[in-house]
Amino acid sequence: MEVQTEQRYIYVLLSRTHTVPARLIRLFTKEPYSHASIALDIELKHMYSFARKRIYNPFDCGFIDENIETGIFGRDKNTYCSVYEVPVTEEQYQMLEEEINVFIKNREDYRYNYTGLVGVMFGKNIEDGRHFFCSQFVSYIFYKSGIMLHSKKSGLTRPYDFHIQLKDKRIYKGKLSEYRNFLRMRGVCTSGYLKEEWPQAM
Repeated sequence: MEVQTEQRYIYVLLSRTHTVPARLIRLFTKEPYSHASIALDIELKHMYSFARKRIYNPFDCGFIDENIETGIFGRDKNTYCSVYEVPVTEEQYQMLEEEINVFIKNREDYRYNYTGLVGVMFGKNIEDGRHFFCSQFVSYIFYKSGIMLHSKKSGLTRPYDFHIQLKDKRIYKGKLSEYRNFLRMRGVCTSGYLKEEWPQAM
């Protein structure tokens, strides 16, 4: 008798705030998003990326646990975003969780990849396993978990690359500050939901 296993999902958040670095990135890339994060749950309670550690210091950056109600996201209520739901196997989910736990346990060993951020703008891949920028980190975690979203190297991945590959998996587009209210209105929680209940997110 075949055992039915529950489908697992992970989530990618693409966002654009109104900070000076975010505006400069969008000015250069001509793309709508300047930041990428990865989450283990639909409510984005367990979400991770590489960004500033302190809200008023854009130069002290590294691996962080992100919260959509505090920090830069909490300050900028007009942060625009898209949320994508990625189906994965149980094995892939566990591998991804383990990879993130490596970063959590060794967070002080990781630094922001400023050089790589400049490099990606000019098509140059710069990676050493210890320095990451946001989209590089998300791409790296997918790769290490056996999930191939695209053929680009992690150090050449921009936030919008995730939209290109996952646009048919977008479940929300709008203000990040309204995302959880969007979930509550549809009775969505971490225990799951009926897929057919999702409206088409354009």
